[in-house]
Amino acid sequence: MTSHSNSNQSLFKPLTGADAPVDIWFNDQALSVPGGRSVAAALLAAGVSRFRATPVSGSPRAPYCMMGACFECLVEIDGVPSRQSCMVQVRAGMRIRSQEGARDLPPMSANVPENVHGR
Repeated sequence: MTSHSNSNQSLFKPLTGADAPVDIWFNDQALSVPGGRSVAAALLAAGVSRFRATPVSGSPRAPYCMMGACFECLVEIDGVPSRQSCMVQVRAGMRIRSQEGARDLPPMSANVPENVHGR
């Protein structure tokens, strides 16, 4: 069994000839990340290893599939919760927050039935 250290070194390195870096915010910390890729890839390249916490146990999660199938990379982007960071292209000025537990849904409208059958 091997042990893992909590170093700040990223396993992800920028490609030579990559797009110019863009400045974003992650959990109120300014970051300069590689442009032209997904938010998930940019954050991983910047050394971020915890994107969210599970609703039940609070276990840390990070991107897994990088193609929008697993929902492990959910974050809040510019105030919108539950965004799949692997499916959104990073752009300058983004404000990204890790997602802690379950997110609340907006309240239902008074004139919307409780279910599809109107009961």
